[in-house]
Amino acid sequence: MFELVLLVPADSVEAVSEALDVLDALSVSVEDADAETAHEQALFGEPGMPPPKAGWNRSRMVSLFATEALAREASQLLQVQDFFAECALLAIQAVPEQDWVRLTQSQFTPVEITPEFWIVPTWHEPPAEAKQLIRLDPGLAFGTGTHPTTRMCLRWISKAAVFGRVLDYGCGSGILAIGTAKFGALEIDAVDIDEAAVQSTRANADANHVRLHAGLPDKAQGSYQTVLANILASPLKVLAPLLCGHVEKGGNLVLAGILVRQADEMKAAYAPWCALQVADSEDGWILMTARF
Repeated sequence: MFELVLLVPADSVEAVSEALDVLDALSVSVEDADAETAHEQALFGEPGMPPPKAGWNRSRMVSLFATEALAREASQLLQVQDFFAECALLAIQAVPEQDWVRLTQSQFTPVEITPEFWIVPTWHEPPAEAKQLIRLDPGLAFGTGTHPTTRMCLRWISKAAVFGRVLDYGCGSGILAIGTAKFGALEIDAVDIDEAAVQSTRANADANHVRLHAGLPDKAQGSYQTVLANILASPLKVLAPLLCGHVEKGGNLVLAGILVRQADEMKAAYAPWCALQVADSEDGWILMTARF
């Protein structure tokens, strides 16, 4: 495996990327060429908002090729193109052999929800202080415990005294449904519009030795003592009558995927059925709950 390393100004990044794709690059990565210098540029805006600009002034582009010959041919073809005039070739070099599986796994470490409750990938030993844990590996479905919305939901679950019948609406990986099972829930429905998420939930439930019913949204039937939905504010507003219709008298509604600035519009959307309150916050996100 060989990598072709280029220095590319902002207005040429798209054209060079498209050319590399045509030239059979196996992958292309783009990063700030001025990272960790006084000229480094942050492109991150408020959660849920677009970044302040589309790219960096200067980008370091790294493309992988199967052989050195392919990398050199791509370099030669690029350098005669008009759009490459302001670009520069930095290197063509062999990529060291690595254990890519182990390297990928090293990026995912145990996640603390509370001092005694952790999310632990299967290749890690649980922390000594973990009295309760969920075994979960990163997959295609959302929900590994690393996002603030997931952590807030799991913190709420760890403190809730009664679950009764549980509905996890938009279950993703099934992490919230599994969390309720770990803390005593016995009858759990986990539903999602994505069949891959349903399969992921079933596999993760088996890996954690918990029982639940996973399926598409039509599997949610009747009323529940606890209804959880970690999605985003816009679909949560649309789903307000459906979700509230599933909460039994005396039950709890727990919503996440909501930005701090969206609190009032969420309260207004749910006002015909319940009084939402902010129960937790982290990194610009909030958890909202209501008791029926």
